[in-house]
Amino acid sequence: MAMYEKGPGSIVLDMDLIKTAPIKDLPVIVITGVEFINSTKDGLPQKDEFANLHKISDDITNAISELTTMMPAGSFTYQSQRLDYTYVNDSTGIRDKLTKLYQSKYSNYKFYINIKEDAGWDAYLNFLYPNEDTQEFMKNQKILSQLQANGDNLTKPRKIDYWLYFGSTNDRDGFKKIILDKGYKVESEDTLNDKSAKPFKLHISRIDTINIQSITRTTLDLKHQAKQMNGDYDGWETAVIK
Repeated sequence: MAMYEKGPGSIVLDMDLIKTAPIKDLPVIVITGVEFINSTKDGLPQKDEFANLHKISDDITNAISELTTMMPAGSFTYQSQRLDYTYVNDSTGIRDKLTKLYQSKYSNYKFYINIKEDAGWDAYLNFLYPNEDTQEFMKNQKILSQLQANGDNLTKPRKIDYWLYFGSTNDRDGFKKIILDKGYKVESEDTLNDKSAKPFKLHISRIDTINIQSITRTTLDLKHQAKQMNGDYDGWETAVIK
């Protein structure tokens, strides 16, 4: 999930494709889908619309796979529209086949088809695949879900511990000056005995709220501040509060 110009949207994708993208034998992208009928005020699907959209996506995949070598890359749902992104080897006949599919099985939906060259997989690498900030949001959401599963209702501020690593003591000291002015407390400083490029460890803490917006603002700030001081942010943890 992310916020875009006109409101929230969601992307579902195969993140493992980052290991092989771009695939040179799949230089064309097919972007196709429908404007769905039952949407929330934010333009996302109502619960009873999900099954229809999944069926349409399955039919799109089956139709394209009958014509050429292909690889589904992901889908984008935004402003009452669900679009599937599929990379293909050869686009011959795809537009006609998809048009017939929509007209015969989904005539009550407005459909969209865009087929274009994308040998560098720009749509996947620079749109579907989450940027650094979005990945941080995803990591935080996973931790919050684990806390909730253990009975934490996430409403109470609590002590949160954060860890960072630096390449020199000067970098670490420079970062400390920045964060001490923001209400953080230094819990410990250590030096790793291994051959890490950034062996100077810093453990800090602060009393913080823990909803997804506030914790992500905090961790992104720490990550960006650490990067300016040639350091790496390495995550956070807290105790379950019931």
